[in-house]
This record gives sequence, C-alpha cells and structure tokens, in this order.
Amino acid sequence: QVQLVESGGDLVQPGGSLRLSCKASGSLFDVWPMGWYRQGPGFQRELVADISRTGVTEYAEFVKGRFAISRDLDDNTIYLEMKNLLPEDTAVYVCNLITLETEYWGQGTQVTVSP
Repeated sequence: QVQLVESGGDLVQPGGSLRLSCKASGSLFDVWPMGWYRQGPGFQRELVADISRTGVTEYAEFVKGRFAISRDLDDNTIYLEMKNLLPEDTAVYVCNLITLETEYWGQGTQVTVSP
C-alpha cells in the first residue's frame, strides 16, 4: 500500500503564490509517475501537471507558465509551485501516483483564491 499526504493549501489573494507538497510513503519499491489533479466546485477532476519516472513534466494549458511541478526522489515528495493564482484556480488539489498495478490518490488540499 502507498499513502499520499498533501499539504500547503491555503486562502490566497489573486496574483499570489502557493507551494503544495505531496509526500508518498509505504510500499514504494521504485520511482513512479506522480501528478497533481484538481476539482473545483461543480467541476470534474482535471489534470494540472504530472511528472514521469524520468522527470519529464507535462502541464494543462491553463497552468502553463504559472505552475511548476518538481520532485525530491530522496524524500518521495512532489511539489507544485503555483504563481499568479487566479480565482478560477480555486479547487481541491489532489496528488496521484500510478504503479504497474494500480493508482493511488491523496485526500487533497484546499486552495482558495479570493480577494
């Protein structure tokens, strides 16, 4: 089993910045692809950014140039640096890890962008 714990969500003003963290623990025997998804009120869950086993990153169009995903292999943690936040970025941000057999999800961390 793998556990994912997110942190870093907060209330921030438009134009502000946040850094989210997701720490993976448990039966980790390899480096697996991980990513960040989000689900805003009334919306379906959508991919924000992900990072492959080799460190290749990809981003949703709506966050390109504003968000950056990274990982610390020694700490089994991924990060999401978010800049120039917009009210439409308000959502629960959820961490994801995919293995050969299954995928795991964290509980999420709330990001609210409001004046």
